[in-house]
Amino acid sequence: MSEQDEHDLTDVILGQWRRERPDLDLSAMGTLGRLWLLAEVLRPLVEEVFTRHGLRRGEFDVLAALRRAGEPYTLIPSELADMLMMSRAGMTNRLDRLEEAGLVERRLDPADRRSFLVALTPRGREVIDATMTDHAANLRRLVSSLPPGEAGTLDRALRTLLHTLG
Repeated sequence: MSEQDEHDLTDVILGQWRRERPDLDLSAMGTLGRLWLLAEVLRPLVEEVFTRHGLRRGEFDVLAALRRAGEPYTLIPSELADMLMMSRAGMTNRLDRLEEAGLVERRLDPADRRSFLVALTPRGREVIDATMTDHAANLRRLVSSLPPGEAGTLDRALRTLLHTLG
């Protein structure tokens, strides 16, 4: 495919702005505009896997955080909320749904009986392991159109940008 064939809506918008405002440096607009559009395109393609496993994105995030924590797959709710950058009230709602579905359970914290731990149930571990297997395969599929080496280059560039801005 030639570069001429690779023009997209972002190129059209950039061309219009260059025509109307040739005084502006628009070099970043294409990159960031495409990132924004890509996020919008990717969201439903990623979330379809979660839906197939009976999960919402936020529920997947909680189960994944618990699974990544390692044995015994427990965390305190405030740790989960901090890890997922959400409010304590929002976390409580997610935990209620996951507990109702039998995927997590709340237990008294033996180290502090005023507090409790959130733990993956055996069923929760099965669900997150199956979902994660499909999720990883889906993500590989979604980047498979990049030529060899470009995924790594893109990853490094995005890491740098996030580090600089975050």
